[in-house]
Amino acid sequence: MEHFYSLLIAVLLDQLIGEFSVAHPLVGFGNLANQVEACLNRHARNDLAEASLQKKLLGILAVVLLIVPFVSLAIFTSISLKEWSWIFDGIMLYFAIGARSLVEHSNDVATALKNDDLPAARISVAKIVSRDTSTMPAPAAARATIESVLENGNDAVFAPIFWFLLLGAPGAVLLRLSNTLDAMWGYKNSRYLSFGWAAARLDDVLMFAPARLTALTYSLCGHCKDGLKCWQTQGSKWYSPNAGPVMAAGAGALGVCLGGDAIYGGKLKERLELGCGKEPDSRDIDRANHLIWRSIVLWLVLVFFIELLSHA
Repeated sequence: MEHFYSLLIAVLLDQLIGEFSVAHPLVGFGNLANQVEACLNRHARNDLAEASLQKKLLGILAVVLLIVPFVSLAIFTSISLKEWSWIFDGIMLYFAIGARSLVEHSNDVATALKNDDLPAARISVAKIVSRDTSTMPAPAAARATIESVLENGNDAVFAPIFWFLLLGAPGAVLLRLSNTLDAMWGYKNSRYLSFGWAAARLDDVLMFAPARLTALTYSLCGHCKDGLKCWQTQGSKWYSPNAGPVMAAGAGALGVCLGGDAIYGGKLKERLELGCGKEPDSRDIDRANHLIWRSIVLWLVLVFFIELLSHA
């Protein structure tokens, strides 16, 4: 039952404390990643093809230098603690997940929309999405927030739990660090297109299975038929291979329309419509958060019974 106890510790710590505000390990890791990137991603050859290959190789080196030592440390510590390793694993998983933080940030948007304070809603949305929010109408603000809740429900909750269940604390550390590097370097611009290639591909590989389990979970915890249908018909058409199934299933499970064109960096990006049903509003942000927590409870129950049966 050690996996269940560790998972329960992580969820309870996240619920009681939330995001660790003082010297969070991921903040320190992000600062270290910035230093490594500044050192390795400064120069490239004049020939574009050679420069692209060189930057990819440097990006691979950066990923290895940043991830391998911390995963190795997690392995060593977990082994060294022996029968007490489940406590360490729970604490490490707590640092890897962020369900309460996700709810709190999205609630800021919902509260502003309920108070008809669109400027405040736009400011809050800008904290959780990378698109332009300065002219965003209320329905678009609700859309963007729900998309963030659904996608980050996978990235910051269920994917770390999935890899923890497979590999223990090292698995959760591996997933969270790779996802952090992808968030920092996964941009398709001149600076990161080649250098961030390794981080983006690693994140895609690690997210593949959890994303589809998350999509299934959202469907089971909402309007199941619509969630499964939207996942099947829309998920693979989204520009992100892992976010597509998650957001399509979540939108269907909630009975709302998500996606659609959005402005990034001053340019209009054409995006597929996801889900089915009505245009979302502030109440649907609350429903999206409830969907996340129902999904967490489902995973806790399943892990409990699976471990119970395995020890029977």
